[in-house]
Amino acid sequence: MRTARRLEHAGQPDLFGEAPAAAIEGLRYENGFLSREEEAGLLRIVQGLPLREMRYKEYTAKRRGIGFGGSYDFDTNRLKPGAPMPEVLHPLRDKAAAWAGVAPGDLTHALIAEYRPGTPLGWHRDVPDFEEIVGVSLHTDAVMQFRPYVPGASASGPASLEFLIEPRSIYVLRGPARWAWQHAIAPTPGLRYSITLRTRRTARP
Repeated sequence: MRTARRLEHAGQPDLFGEAPAAAIEGLRYENGFLSREEEAGLLRIVQGLPLREMRYKEYTAKRRGIGFGGSYDFDTNRLKPGAPMPEVLHPLRDKAAAWAGVAPGDLTHALIAEYRPGTPLGWHRDVPDFEEIVGVSLHTDAVMQFRPYVPGASASGPASLEFLIEPRSIYVLRGPARWAWQHAIAPTPGLRYSITLRTRRTARP
């Protein structure tokens, strides 16, 4: 049975409804983006990749992953060249691009991440080299959390809004949802994979 916590702040919209985009401008979410057969094929692909523990300066995350189309150096805060996106991921890229309304070639970066049971993703905005963020979820539910972005705010703290991301779903963050909010993933109840596709930003802020 799929469950997730609801936030009960007075006057605060609830993202567990049918239209989460109504609560955060620039957020769009759709369940059932992938068929079960498509999900099974992608799981075979991602589970065959050489996933490694992800490092952020001196911090080693619990999740494992691999990136294509660039590698972000958190010591210099610069995006370095990386291996191109494998052709085996192009059908997903093309389908996600059509859903998000962007050209397939604009989704130049892909990050595949594995969340073992109990793995969280802390508060963050994606690095400023990227513009639009498209996420596809595989295998297990996750709870995505949001709070307004405040420069210099604590790396921990409560969420303002949260909603359930189901397997085979897709979301996009653009505009205010991308830049005016931080997001996080609560500790996952089971093994989960995500494929995050990003467009490049033409100029850094």
